[in-house]
Parts: sequence; structure tokens; C-alpha cells
Amino acid sequence: MIDIKQVLTNEFQLQAWQVENTLQLKSEGATLPFIARYRKERTGQLDENVLRDLFDRFEYLCELEDRKKTILDSINEQGKLTDELKQKIEACMVKNELEDLYLPYKPKKRTKATIAKEKGLDGLADIIRQHNAFAAPELNLQEIAEKFISEEKEVKSIKEALQGANDILAEEVSEIAELRAWTRDFIYNHGTFTSKIKEEFPVGSTKFEMYREFEANVKDISPHAMLALRRGEAEGIISMDLKFDDESVLDYFSKKIILSEKDNIIEFYKSMIKDSFSRLIKHSLIGEVRLMKKVYSDEESIKVFEANLRQILLSAPAGMKPVIGIDPGFRTGCKVAVVDSTGKYLEYKAVFPHNSKWERDDAIKYLQDIIKKHDIEIIAIGNGTASRETDAYVKDVLEKMDRKPIKVTVSEAGASVYSASKLANEEFPELDLTVRGAISIARRLQDPLAELVKIDPKSIGVGQYQHDVDQKLLKKK
Repeated sequence: MIDIKQVLTNEFQLQAWQVENTLQLKSEGATLPFIARYRKERTGQLDENVLRDLFDRFEYLCELEDRKKTILDSINEQGKLTDELKQKIEACMVKNELEDLYLPYKPKKRTKATIAKEKGLDGLADIIRQHNAFAAPELNLQEIAEKFISEEKEVKSIKEALQGANDILAEEVSEIAELRAWTRDFIYNHGTFTSKIKEEFPVGSTKFEMYREFEANVKDISPHAMLALRRGEAEGIISMDLKFDDESVLDYFSKKIILSEKDNIIEFYKSMIKDSFSRLIKHSLIGEVRLMKKVYSDEESIKVFEANLRQILLSAPAGMKPVIGIDPGFRTGCKVAVVDSTGKYLEYKAVFPHNSKWERDDAIKYLQDIIKKHDIEIIAIGNGTASRETDAYVKDVLEKMDRKPIKVTVSEAGASVYSASKLANEEFPELDLTVRGAISIARRLQDPLAELVKIDPKSIGVGQYQHDVDQKLLKKK
């Protein structure tokens, strides 16, 4: 098995004692913030970014080692563990490669190959395999296959016998770790994602129009595009495909596998390789590459989400000033809430400045009155529906006043989520949801961090497809 501490020391270019001490602190239950802040002398001044990457890599390698033990035990129980295979497994550093090594020994459901073996056709497969060699003697496939015809074993013809041998050899080819690794790498570096919007959705009818005729290299596709394609596919709107040059893969397989110079063996093997690739390898590896890009897209999107969230939470507060929060709206009106300099709720009213002139005049007078009554210094306007019209209404209000509060447009993302939350109900049990939303808009201007920590980060609206990414990783970040 690999020495995890030595691997971490080499990969992160650290001293052995730094890794040793850091992992010891972690094993004792110390958290990352605690280690980064209060145990710098033990870690050699490692900052939180290095610690986070170190812990993530440590977790990956531990999972890898646990999986190795399980695989080694499984192969050993089958009596198939050789010294060479054991060394390959123990030296493996990547999960995908480890699974490739295990594939030939992994317990399987009943396959075409196992059915062929039950019919005694592994003997025919052995003969063909032995004749796939340089300078091997001629082999009449028809004559040899005829000897394996058996009513008892339900092998009724030469064609069935050869097909069974094909199935056995095709499964063997599909389990060659080196070929799977090469193909996976080829698809990743030379493949192309394409998408179309299904015919039942006319032009302009979906939010995925830019993916109606879309194409992007697998290795270069942006995380945002990858997540959008997957969402469109999940919603049954997008038909997505991963294309690459099958012939290049088949040529590579043939060069690596076919050793015979005899035309009939070459023809048999080429047909078998094509069957193995199309039936047992292609779709499996496409799935793996898609998953690789999904994991990468998740990680990159979560980084964006993390950075945006940090920026919003740590944005400068307006300070302890009396504020009016306005949640704009047309039909339901503008919800106006007043909070004092400590964030305490004072009063609320719904006004309708966008319906008629007399209602607008009434709304203007109300806002002017409460500005004077509470010495309001700032007006926070939510950026949702009717935000621009409400901003114009507030502008009309302030034009007719001597002392003008500052008006600010505030993101209202998550305000509705907060207003319906258990916490909001505990804070304002007697108030309607709409009132709570307006209060939240006012308070998040006073002190963004204090107000936004009440809301699930996914609902603040600062990420890329945050509901589609790995939720465990998102929560961790």
C-alpha cells in the first residue's frame, strides 16, 4: 500500500513533520479554522487554503486505500490474486484506474460470455486465442467450431459456436485496464459534446435556446454549459450526445490486440473487437467521462458560489441607521416596512403606486410621512419585479422633500425563503410573510452578514446551478 503521509509530503512540497502534526491535529478532532488560527506553530504556518486541500487529498487517498483492501480481499477469495496484480493494485493512485484493474474479477451478472462458458465454448475461445500469435499455424475456424456443436449444451451450429467464442473474447478485451484507460483519455481529449432541443419544443419556447444546436470539446466545455446541458437533459428538453472518432479507437485496439498474420483470424478479431467496443466499452466509458466532467463542473461552480457568497456576506454594511425596506410589486403592491437603527421592526403598510394616480399620490404621501416620522436615512428597494418602477416612485417622493434619504437597490434573493422559514416565524409570529420579506430587505442593507446567515446559502442566488451540483460538497464549502 502507499504511504499516504509521504505522498502528501511530496505532492504539497512540505516537511514530513508538518504533514504528521497537521493530520494528528485532525485526528484529535481539531477543526480547520482552529488549526489555521491557533496551531500555526504545529503546522509550520500552513494557511486555511493549504489545509483544506491537504485534508481533501488525505480523504481521497484514505478512500482509495480502503477500496484497495476490499478489492484485494475479493480477488484473493477467488484465488486469482497474483503478485504482479497485487503490486499494480497497491501502487494505483487513481480511483478510475483501480476500478479498471478490478473489472475482470468483479462479480458479474449472467452475461453473454458466462452463458457461452456454460456451453463449453471457452475451449473454442482458447484455441482461437492461441492462434492469435505471430507465425501461428493456419486454423480452419469452421472445422474447429464444428467440434463444439452439442445438442446437450444447446450449441446448434458453427455460427452459434463462433458467436459464443466471440462473446468470451469480447468480454476479456473490455476488461483490459490499459485499453480502457487509453480510451477514456482519448474520449476526454478528442471527444465533443453536442446537443439539440427536441422537436416538440419550438424555437423560443425554452430557456435552453443557446443549446438548440450546440457543440463543445469535452476537455474545454465550461462548467456552466455542462450543468445547463445536464439540467435540460433531465427535464426532457435537450437531447445530449458525446461524439468521438470510433475508428481511431478500433484501429488502436487492433494494433494492440491482433498479433496474427492469418486473414481469417484477423477478420474474426476485428469483428470481435468492434463488438466488444460498441457493446461493452463505449457507453460505459462515455458515462465515466460525463461523470468526470460533472464532478469538475460541480467543483468549479462551487468555487464560484463560495467566492460570490463570501463577497456578499462580507459586503460593507450601511450601518445602524433607520431604514425603510420596500418589496416591490404591481398587483399586490409595494410592501413597505420600517426598522429602527437597531433593526427593530416599527411599522408596515402595502401601497399601490403603480395602479392609479390617486393611489400613487396616496403612496407618495405615506412614504413622505414615515420618512419624517422615523428620521429615515436610507430606503432599501428590492431588485425583483417592479423594482425600476418602484425606484421611480421613490424618486418622486424624494423630489418634494428637503431632507432626502439615500435610496439603494438591494438584492432580494432569498427574502421569500426567509419569510416562510421557521426562524422568521419565531422572530415575527404575528406578521404576514410579505411583511417579513420587506423587513429582511431593510435589515440586509443595515448588516448583510447578520441577515443573510438566516437563509440557506443555496437560496441567496449567487451560484451556478447550485441545486444541481454535489450537495454534500456544496454544504461542505
